[in-house]
Amino acid sequence: MDLLKNLFKGDKVIWIIFMLLCLVSIIEVFSASSTLTYKSGDHWRPITMHLILIMVGVIIVLVVHNIPCRWFKTAILLLPLSWLLLIIVIISGIATNGAKRWIDLGIFQFQPSELAKMATIITVAFILSKTQEEDHASSKAIKYILWITGATCLLIFTENLSTAFLLCVAIFLMMYVGRVPLKQLGILIAVFGGALIIGFATIKYVPADAWDKVGLHRMVTWQNRLDNHFDTSAVPPEKFDIDGDAQVAHANIAIATSNIVGKGPGNSVQRDFLSQAFSDFIYAIIIEELGLFGGGVVAFLYIWLLMRIGRIARNCDKPYYAFLVMGIGFLLVTQAMFNMMVAVGIMPVTGQPLPFISKGGTSIFINCAYIGIILSISRHVNELKRQQELAEAEKQQQIQDAAAVLLQNAADIVKEQNTKEVEEDVPSKEN
Repeated sequence: MDLLKNLFKGDKVIWIIFMLLCLVSIIEVFSASSTLTYKSGDHWRPITMHLILIMVGVIIVLVVHNIPCRWFKTAILLLPLSWLLLIIVIISGIATNGAKRWIDLGIFQFQPSELAKMATIITVAFILSKTQEEDHASSKAIKYILWITGATCLLIFTENLSTAFLLCVAIFLMMYVGRVPLKQLGILIAVFGGALIIGFATIKYVPADAWDKVGLHRMVTWQNRLDNHFDTSAVPPEKFDIDGDAQVAHANIAIATSNIVGKGPGNSVQRDFLSQAFSDFIYAIIIEELGLFGGGVVAFLYIWLLMRIGRIARNCDKPYYAFLVMGIGFLLVTQAMFNMMVAVGIMPVTGQPLPFISKGGTSIFINCAYIGIILSISRHVNELKRQQELAEAEKQQQIQDAAAVLLQNAADIVKEQNTKEVEEDVPSKEN
């Protein structure tokens, strides 16, 4: 028991949520990897590789959560490194489904945008923490945050627009809790909203040939996705092209054919037709197999994670720890919610995996590092609480000891007075 306490430190609820998400991941990735099994010819290889990645991820959590949280500030140095890697990806990265997102390291493929997101969150938390002691604290911080976030998103958005968007949302929420004046946040929302409208209009109405000429092939993909998502025209069932938009179609079928309890783990039908059933659309498979109840439980785990992170942040003694843990929480939960909304058809199709559940390499490692950071900060909070309890107990003991001494002194005085009165009464009786 003592070994487990020494091994799994920090907030126990965070550990439980992390382990439950990993368990769901193992079950559902094993079920949803039928296309990978067909391609490899090996039934066990996809899940074996995923299990190895999960185990490495758990080791990362164990290592990172033992690092003193004051050391995380040094990870700011990862920001320029991640920018350099993103530039390399743009120039000579590996293209998958028309997007350059990976660098081939020989052993595995690395996705620099995940590292860039982490470095940006850590840097923004540091900037916000340094401006909290002044009046209107973070009004000065916003320009530095915008430059840093803008540079990161500029290097990401051409190949991964949804990742850049979700990073912006997480940074905005960090600025809100970091006491950036509401006036500045309002201006930022107006500017960002206008840019978003202009951007979507540009993507939608600029001809595909023009995007191809300037080398922005991903814009053509987004153009098709936006057209399909916002197309409200009724299509008769007999004329519906299920192969033309297979991901959305089969995700809808998976959800529509589920019920309260689902078909049961391993009984999905649409996993054989969804090309990204084990990644981008794994939530549709979860609903198909575990039903609406199972899908709701998975969604609740992410909400519970954010609530627990908020509790940790409230008990932090330093602003940097609070901003860092909240930034990580915002990033993980907004990505999870976005993935779920794509799976159920609320948002256009994107390439966002479901954190801790979808199959992947870089995303699993970085997400596990996030959990390690959260646990490290929670361990620091628990130690502070323990020290406060010890100090309070020591203070109470000192009060009790002082009270005991006072009572003892009072008793001695009373005893002395009684003895003196007795001695005075004895001579008077003799006379």
